[in-house]
Amino acid sequence: MIPGWSQSAAEYGRNIEELAQGRRVIALDMRSHGESPDAACGHRIQRLAMDLREAMDALGLDRVDVLGHSMGSSVIWSYLDLFGEDRLRRLVIVDQAPMVAALPGWDAEARKSFGCLLPDVQSVAGFCDAVRATSTVEGAKEILRGMFTPGIPETDLNWIASENLKMPRAAAADLLFDHCLNDWRDVIVNTRLPSLVIGGRKSIFSAESQEWIASVNPNARASIYEEHEGGSHFMFFENPRRFNAEVSAFLST
Repeated sequence: MIPGWSQSAAEYGRNIEELAQGRRVIALDMRSHGESPDAACGHRIQRLAMDLREAMDALGLDRVDVLGHSMGSSVIWSYLDLFGEDRLRRLVIVDQAPMVAALPGWDAEARKSFGCLLPDVQSVAGFCDAVRATSTVEGAKEILRGMFTPGIPETDLNWIASENLKMPRAAAADLLFDHCLNDWRDVIVNTRLPSLVIGGRKSIFSAESQEWIASVNPNARASIYEEHEGGSHFMFFENPRRFNAEVSAFLST
C-alpha cells in the first residue's frame, strides 16, 4: 500500500486490519513521508519507484499485489515504466489522473477525460509555491479540504493535515512539481495486469479519467463512489467499509 503525495501509511489505519485477513499487508511511508527519515534528495516519482523496488528486495518479496492512492498510483506507473510487470500480480489504482496538469492545446473535453486538476502546466508552479509557504495545520487543511466530502469531521481533517506536514514543505513542493508534470497515458495503455480502478464522483480527479484508465485494459474494471458514499479523493478513509470489502474481493479472485 503506497500513500499519496505527502501522506502517510498511518492514513490506511481504517483499512489494514481488514485487508490483512488472509494476506500480508505492508503499508509504506515513502522517503520523507510519515515516519520515514527526511531525505536530502530524490523527491521525484522515478526515485520513489526505485525505492519501491528496493523495499521489495529488502523484504524478499517476489510477487505482490500493489495498491496506490493518488500519487501512489503514479509510483506504480513509474515502476511499470522502469521494470515492466516484474514481481507484480494485481493493481489497485485509487483516484489518480493520468495527467495532473493539462498539456498545451487540450480542450475542456480532453482535460476531463484525463482528469486534469490544473488547467495548464503554468499553474503547477503556483500550486507548489502555496505548498512551500504553508507550514501550519490550518493552512494545510485548506489545501486538503477540497479533497474530501463536506461531511468530513474537522478532527479527522486536522489529523490528516498533521500527517501531511510530517513531510518537509520544501521536499513536498519539489515532489509535487515533478508529480504534476508526468504523463502516464502510454504506460496505462500498455498495462495488462488485473486491475481495480477506484474513483470518486466528487473527487479532484474526474470519474471519467478513472473509467478511461480501466477502459484501455481488458483486465481492469472501474468502481466509482458517489458523493453520498464518500466519493471524493479519500474514499478509502471516508468509506472504509465499502472500500475494504471491494479490494478484498478483488484480491481474492
